[in-house]
Amino acid sequence: MMKQMIDMQKDGLVYAVIVDYHALNSVQDAEKMREFTKDVVIDYLALGFDPKKHVLFKQSDVSAHTELAWIFDTITTLPYLKRAHAYKDAIAKGGEDEISIGRFSYPMLMAADILLYDPDLIPVGKDQKQHVEFARDTAEKFNRIFCKESSPLFKLPEAHIIESVETVPGTDGRKMSKSYGNYIPLFAEDDEVEDKVMSIVTDSNAEYPENVFKIHQLFRTNEQLDKIYTENKGKYKILKEMLAADIKSFIKPLREKRKEIASDIDRVKKVLEEGKQKASAVAEAKMAEVKRAIGVT
Repeated sequence: MMKQMIDMQKDGLVYAVIVDYHALNSVQDAEKMREFTKDVVIDYLALGFDPKKHVLFKQSDVSAHTELAWIFDTITTLPYLKRAHAYKDAIAKGGEDEISIGRFSYPMLMAADILLYDPDLIPVGKDQKQHVEFARDTAEKFNRIFCKESSPLFKLPEAHIIESVETVPGTDGRKMSKSYGNYIPLFAEDDEVEDKVMSIVTDSNAEYPENVFKIHQLFRTNEQLDKIYTENKGKYKILKEMLAADIKSFIKPLREKRKEIASDIDRVKKVLEEGKQKASAVAEAKMAEVKRAIGVT
């Protein structure tokens, strides 16, 4: 998602929201929340996000997000929200009694995150496409109920998915995820990269070691990889070493830039404050339209 968002900066205005209220579903520790939020800002800046031309802000700094989410809640049914993949996964893992209201209704907060800013494209992975579909459905329903005698108030955004990275595989072949423990940290030191890559599960029955190859596709073209993997067929250790070298080469300059940014916390605070001002101006103007449409002005 970050890669897509940063690449899209050249094509138009980009809004990057740090979803700290969403994070409350799993992070319920104030110090950890502050630390994680700071880390995400630093990550964005280290990867090349330009806060002077675009908007990077915290969800919690713009109250319109939760206000609009409540309005969306009032037009959304329980059976509709039960279609959410995350809800179904939570049911499978722990049963309905363990699901908080926040986790159940988070698709409506996510719809608010999206629709407040009238975006055209939402950069997501394949597994996140449903969130954009929920936002589109919600926009269409709101427009149908409240904009009968006026122009539609909300745009219907499109999911933007890069096919080559629609699902990033983890070291065990499943989707890469911190919760699975199968991830390679974006700013890892060289030793950790080597350990993670060497732990990648290989399949001796495939033409290429599939999990290694899929991760390698993030760093080289298929034409380059076909040549490398054909020349080193069956030499899994060598292929993993080559992957580790490519990852280390990619990460090193980012890691150094991140350390530089992390040493200047005032810069991080300034970015968030400026982002708050920019996002609030747009969100408040949209909420004024919403309030007129629903009749609470």
